Parts: sequence; structure tokens; C-alpha cells
Amino acid sequence: MPETSSEPDITIEPLLGIIGGSGLYDIQDLEEKEWRRVETPWGAPSDELLFGRLHGLRCVFLPRHGRGHVVSPTDLNYRANIDAMKRVGVTDLISLSAVGSLKEELPPGHFVIVDQFIDRTFARQKSFFGAGCVAHVSVANPVCTRLGAALEEAARALGLPVTRGGTYLTMEGPQFSTYAESVLYQSWGCSVIGMTNMPEAKLAREAELCYATVAMVTDYDCWREGHDAVTVDQVVKTLFANADHARDLVRAILPVVGQPRGLCSSGCDRALTHSLITAVSHRDPAVVAKLDAVAGRVLHAA
Repeated sequence: MPETSSEPDITIEPLLGIIGGSGLYDIQDLEEKEWRRVETPWGAPSDELLFGRLHGLRCVFLPRHGRGHVVSPTDLNYRANIDAMKRVGVTDLISLSAVGSLKEELPPGHFVIVDQFIDRTFARQKSFFGAGCVAHVSVANPVCTRLGAALEEAARALGLPVTRGGTYLTMEGPQFSTYAESVLYQSWGCSVIGMTNMPEAKLAREAELCYATVAMVTDYDCWREGHDAVTVDQVVKTLFANADHARDLVRAILPVVGQPRGLCSSGCDRALTHSLITAVSHRDPAVVAKLDAVAGRVLHAA
């Protein structure tokens, strides 16, 4: 007898969310643009969310550091940012992030579609769950492979220099690495280093969002001989050139990921199915209420 799928027959109308990093504070060419404040139980997001349409398809943009770059990586309210995206109906989330390179073959201007992270941060709230409602979510494969493949295809079609796969080392900041740290991270096999994608990726998984990172190289980290010769002007020039390419990438990928689809083949949208540990009778109602957007699918089914 033929095998039958246990997955329900569901059609999802995707809504693409974009989180823009350093140098990317707006998305031009959006139609029906509207900046809108979104309230969350976790506090205020980095900025208002920008709603609009590209190619007739809806999307939502959030400048990670706020317009004018006013929030440092440590001070970002990662939980509010992810909750806000989930709360407005985002299903697919692309993170665009400026990074330093830890490999010679990843020069400034190169794009890396990351597939792994190492989290070296220590001063951030990293989970929506805790006392009153405990959950343990797998982040063994923290990036949606479906989104990653779509991003690679779109980047290559645009002629952008791109590498699929690589490990993003997330440091606390706001200072950059010491030379010894940079060499250590190289020895671990990391590809790029930045300050923002953790706990962002972990929280996106807890919120059952399909998530992918495009790491945009602005410079070599301090491991490389001649690093001190790199000027701020050169880095800024690369930063804004990368931002322009990132906007092109968003325009290219939206017609692909914005079409109706079934459940995610990577299982991102079902990450919480077996993750809640606290018995229903022991869950704190106040905590459950805060989780209405990120975990409503499983909490309402209990």
C-alpha cells in the first residue's frame, strides 16, 4: 500500500518579515508603505514596523537597531522584535546582518547564507519560556533550509557573490574581538562574526517562524594581517553597498516565498509540538497570556 502522510493538508498564505541590520533601515520601492507601532507583552520592539507590498505581495520590515541606529546589540529587545513579527502574522523571517569575515575566501562584499550559529552572548534574555511555562525547543538546525535554498537561488540569479552554508559566531559586543579571540574563533571553523543573530534565531524557532540569515561581510575581522590598514570609510562604503544588494535580494525572493504553500518541509512551523514540558494544570496563567502570539498554536490546543 502507498504511504500516507500524517501531516494535515494545510495551505499557508505566507507573510515575509525582514529584519534589517546595520546600514539597512528602510526598504525602498514598497507600495502602500505604513510605519505602524506594535505592542508586545515583552516591551517595545526596536522601532515601528514598516508594512507594504512588493510585486503585489505583503511584507513587513523592522530595522533591528531602529532608524538612525540607536540601539546597541546588547540592548536590543530580541523577544519583543520576534513577538511583534509573529503577532502581525509573519510566517517567514529573513535576517540581514552585517558581519566580519573569519575566512580569507569570504571577502568584504560577500554574502553568506548561514546554516549554524555559536552563541557567545551572555547578557540577553534568550527564551520566551521559563518559570510558569517551561519549554525546550530543538535548535540543532537553527535555519530553515527551504528559505536558505530560496535565498541562494535568488542571490545567484542576481549575480551576487554568495556562499551557502557557514557558522556565524555571535559575540556580545559592543566592542569588537581581541586578536586572540578572533584567532580562536577561526580555529573553531567559524565563517563570520557578528553581534545580533543570537538569541534572535533561537527565539524565532520558539515562535515557530521559518528563519534564515544572510550575513553580509563588511570587513575581515582582526585576525588578518593588514586589518589595521582598513579604514572606516572603506567599511562604511561596503556596508551601504551591501544594503543596496540586500534590498535587491528581498525584491527577488519575495515572489518565491510569498506564494501559498503547505507546511514547512523543515518543520520550523511545528517546533513547539512536543516542546512544552509544564503540565497544563501547573502553567501560570499570566505567563501563558504573554505567550499568546508566539505559542498560541500549542497552548490553545492543550
